[in-house]
Amino acid sequence: MEQLRNKKGFICDMDGVIYHGNKILPGVTKFVNWLYSENKNFVFLTNSSQLTPKEYQQKLANMGIEVDESRFYTSGLATAAFIKSQNPNASAYVIGAGGLLNALYDAGITTNDRNPDYVVVGETDSYNYSKIVKAVTLVNNGAKLIGTNTDTTGPMEFGLVPACRSLISPIEIASGKKAYFVGKPNPLIMRTALRMLNVHSEEAAIVGDRMDSDIIAGIETGLDTCLVLTGVTSKEMLKNFPYGPRVIANNVGDIADGNEV
Repeated sequence: MEQLRNKKGFICDMDGVIYHGNKILPGVTKFVNWLYSENKNFVFLTNSSQLTPKEYQQKLANMGIEVDESRFYTSGLATAAFIKSQNPNASAYVIGAGGLLNALYDAGITTNDRNPDYVVVGETDSYNYSKIVKAVTLVNNGAKLIGTNTDTTGPMEFGLVPACRSLISPIEIASGKKAYFVGKPNPLIMRTALRMLNVHSEEAAIVGDRMDSDIIAGIETGLDTCLVLTGVTSKEMLKNFPYGPRVIANNVGDIADGNEV
C-alpha cells in the first residue's frame, strides 16, 4: 500500500468507488481530503457518459465533496474527441443522455437520424425498441457503430443496472457489426487522463472497482492498481481473472489510512 500511496497522480473511477447512484460510499471524504493534503494530482475518470463534468462536480458537491470541474473526464468526452479526430465534419445518431450529446455538440459533431456517419450509444434512461430499430437500420446502411464503454452493468443504490455494453448488444447482434468502444480500458482515454495529471504512467495509480475496465486498464497502461470492494467486484471473484490488482482495499478511505485487505 505504501508504494501506491507514494504515487504522484491518481486516476479514480466514480461509480462503485465514490458513490452508488446518489449515495456516497464509505471513506470518500477521508480519501479526497488526503489527496488534497498530500498535494496529489488526481482526476475522476468515469466510463459513464450520462453527465457533463460540471454536473459531476455538482453531484459530488451535493454529497459534501468539493472538487473542481477540471478534475473530471468522461467516456462521453473521449468518444467525442475520438470521432472528431477521425472525421471533424461527422454527424451521428445518438442513443445517450445529455452528457454525451453535449460532448458531441461541443466537438462540432451534428446529430443526424437519416444518413449519419456514426451511430453512438451510451447510457440512457430513454432506451426503447424503436431506437434499436433505427440504429440497426442506420448501421446496415453504412454508419459506423461506436460505444462509449464496455461496461455491461453499473452499480446503483438498489443493485446493478444495464450499462453501455448491454444496451449496444442488440444492435450488434441484429446488424452483425461489432462496435468500437472508447472508454476504459481503451488506451485513448487512459492517455488523456495521464496528460491531465501531467505525470508519467509509472508515477500514477488507478483506483477502481472493475477488473475488466479499471484494473486491466491500469495494468496495460503501466499504472499501479488498486481494487476497492465497494462496487461490482468481490474478493471471491478475483479467481475468475488471469490478472490481479497490486492492492485491494475495502474502500478508498483505506488508501488514506494505509490499510489493505
